[in-house]
Amino acid sequence: MTLSIRNQLPGTVTTITPGEAMATVGVRLSGGQTLTAAITREAVTDLALAPGSAVRALVKSTEVSLATGPVDGLSIRNRLPGTITAIASGGAMASVKVAVEGGELTSAITNEAARDLALAEGTQVVALIKSTEVSLATA
Repeated sequence: MTLSIRNQLPGTVTTITPGEAMATVGVRLSGGQTLTAAITREAVTDLALAPGSAVRALVKSTEVSLATGPVDGLSIRNRLPGTITAIASGGAMASVKVAVEGGELTSAITNEAARDLALAEGTQVVALIKSTEVSLATA
């Protein structure tokens, strides 16, 4: 299956914490970082997920926020440090490529945000991704 989702990071399930309707799934990415996905319990069953399962974490580029400094007091659990490798600006939006350990992320942000953050190639950033915006696919 071919997907339009650019951010597809390979990893391995490390933990599954079930709730009444949803579960959190911990994923160790190939670069060593930990990512959390909040998915339905039904999805956990349908994908036959268990610790050790190979997965791909899928995140739309519009769901990747960027920070240029330390982020405290924020509920977003997924924080991947990286370095900007490219920026392409259009009329209203910018597509920012970020090299992270074990892969690359693309973030779609407004041109205004890119200017306000003074983003450029080589800038160190932290990619922020809410766990509810991480989908999982079996590898």
